[in-house]
Amino acid sequence: MTRFTIYLLLLSVLFAGCRKTNQQVSVAKEDKASKRLLQGIWLNAEDGEPVFKMQGDTVYYPDSISQPAYFKVVEDTIFVEGAQITKYPIVRQAEHVLEIQNPSGEQLRLVKSEDKEDVNYFDNDEIVALNQRQLIKRDTVIVNQNDRYHCYVQVNPTTYKVVKSNYNDEGLVVDNVYYDNIIHVSVFNGARKLYSHDFRKQDFVKLVPDDYLRQCILSDILFIDSNAEGMHFQAMLGIPDTPSSFVIKIDIDYQGKMSQKVV
Repeated sequence: MTRFTIYLLLLSVLFAGCRKTNQQVSVAKEDKASKRLLQGIWLNAEDGEPVFKMQGDTVYYPDSISQPAYFKVVEDTIFVEGAQITKYPIVRQAEHVLEIQNPSGEQLRLVKSEDKEDVNYFDNDEIVALNQRQLIKRDTVIVNQNDRYHCYVQVNPTTYKVVKSNYNDEGLVVDNVYYDNIIHVSVFNGARKLYSHDFRKQDFVKLVPDDYLRQCILSDILFIDSNAEGMHFQAMLGIPDTPSSFVIKIDIDYQGKMSQKVV
């Protein structure tokens, strides 16, 4: 065996040892004893209202609009993994008492329920979406150089879920569910169809940032006006329960060509 070969073997052993050490450091061990203490229904110590139920490795909330989420306990911190990962440092933990810190830095004092009837607060068979699923139809007549055009817009509700993180009354991060829409737009000149398309929010992927597109819903497409160049619409993409929205201008000319740009 040459001296160069021995050198390579030593480097391989050293690299493997370093990689193993780094893996051991990066993978933190879950505190199963702490997780066992968390099992059960926890009430707000101030008003006695149920806050959450820990069962197995899942946390459930008493309302019908918040999704259950996976949780684990590592180094005196509860990690809840929903649409985002939220950390709740444990300030104090005992068999029937729990104090945690919410993301705002406030301490929340909880006590474990001993009332078997409290399980009824968590008897939600399915998650209820916050926005109403409603079919909307609009028909607009446009006259350009003695030609009549009909613009049709139809908002079609879907079962496509958009999950957004919100804060509940205790300052905990919960995931609420919303339903997205598919919006049909078509333009006719008499019986001749100039344009027809089912818009989804993914149709605006080149104009809207990925992070925003993931959280928003396509709420509506409105006819704005028409001129010699064509018909003009506005697509509204909004993040639910926030004033944040993207407005995309959709132009359709009298030959049926469509273009988009951010307003």
